[in-house]
Amino acid sequence: MTNSTEAVTEAMLPKGVKDFLPIKAAKIGYLQQTLLQIFSRWGFRPIIPPSLEHLHVLERGLGAGLREKTFRFDDRQSGKLVAFPPDITPQVARIVATRMREMPLPLRLCYAGRVLRHTEQQAGKDREIFQAGVELIGLESPEADAEMIAMAVECLKALGAREFTIDIGQVEFFRGVMADLPLSDALSREVREAIGRKDSSGLQTLLEHAPLSDQSRREILALPRLFGGREVLEKAERTVTNDRSRRALENLAKVLDVLAVYGVEEHVTLDLGELRGLDYHTGLTFQGFLPGLGRAVCFGGRYDSLTARYGYPAPATGFAFNLLNLLFALDRELDAVAVESTDVLIFQAGPDKAAAQRAARALRARGYSAARDIIQRGQEESLGYARRMNFRFVMIIGEGSEEVLLIRLADGSEQRLPYQTVIGGNFTL
Repeated sequence: MTNSTEAVTEAMLPKGVKDFLPIKAAKIGYLQQTLLQIFSRWGFRPIIPPSLEHLHVLERGLGAGLREKTFRFDDRQSGKLVAFPPDITPQVARIVATRMREMPLPLRLCYAGRVLRHTEQQAGKDREIFQAGVELIGLESPEADAEMIAMAVECLKALGAREFTIDIGQVEFFRGVMADLPLSDALSREVREAIGRKDSSGLQTLLEHAPLSDQSRREILALPRLFGGREVLEKAERTVTNDRSRRALENLAKVLDVLAVYGVEEHVTLDLGELRGLDYHTGLTFQGFLPGLGRAVCFGGRYDSLTARYGYPAPATGFAFNLLNLLFALDRELDAVAVESTDVLIFQAGPDKAAAQRAARALRARGYSAARDIIQRGQEESLGYARRMNFRFVMIIGEGSEEVLLIRLADGSEQRLPYQTVIGGNFTL
């Protein structure tokens, strides 16, 4: 497709959404199917939330950031405001609190679906997001958090990722450092932003005239530098004195102990200055990164207060993959999946196609994929079509339907077989 054609095609769609043609669609389907299979092996059961929610119900479970990104409109049937969910986790929380509260805990639930989000007016921002994730409701132990991380690692390995990192944060550590400090809301917000950017010099400038004790100043200034391996825990322990932050460090140590048992600690880094989801998460958070992609491919953490917003307090943890980010990062690794062939294209000359139709039926009954070349064209044209459309074989039904010619397109080799062998014999490709 030329650049001008691409521009015209893109102009036919709203910004932030895409068409996915067969190759990309096959890759997305493979990502989704592989993730759901792994979720199932870990004991998670599927759930399918709706594509529309009442806005006032949905907003109970959304952080401030996602509320601003929610697509909303008037429902002509009810006269109420409804919304396309910008994230699936709040929907699962509502379902658990209102439909599954009589079921024994813990609940292990998984999902795959699409959400919509408003984005800034700039190129490359997706408004339609493909998600696949899990929610573990009813467990507050470090082992539950570790299970999420270990499962994310297993998923990335299964998808063919060779190098990746899982960055772990703990928002309670930051809250312990900042609790009861005499800082204005505006200054606290600027401090958070500087820590998130790892801007140590900017942070020092912000705190230069702040009414803080030397100890509090040291703790805040240390946050952008508390990044690395397990040694970060010891460094952080020497830095902070408040009990809340120390409990957060103890939690992280227990999580790392479990991850060592799972054998995935090598993929993990700690980042105590990671403040993503501060208004939403209640403990451990994590993000998965692949080389060459500045955006996370998965994100998760603990959210113990979410189901309580729907009247059912329960501890919870979970994570989700962004399938489009995965697709971008693993595009080449997924090529073999995308070119998965259709087994057989069946060609028969002449007006009577019954023999070809019976052969297609027999092949499908044995589990092969078979397509009829219904268009009236010559044999060479059909062979060219089969090559372009990635068929493995072309089966040519001969005159009188007594014999077939089977052509393997990978190497052009030919095999002649009795027609009845294809229809009723022990025929294998």
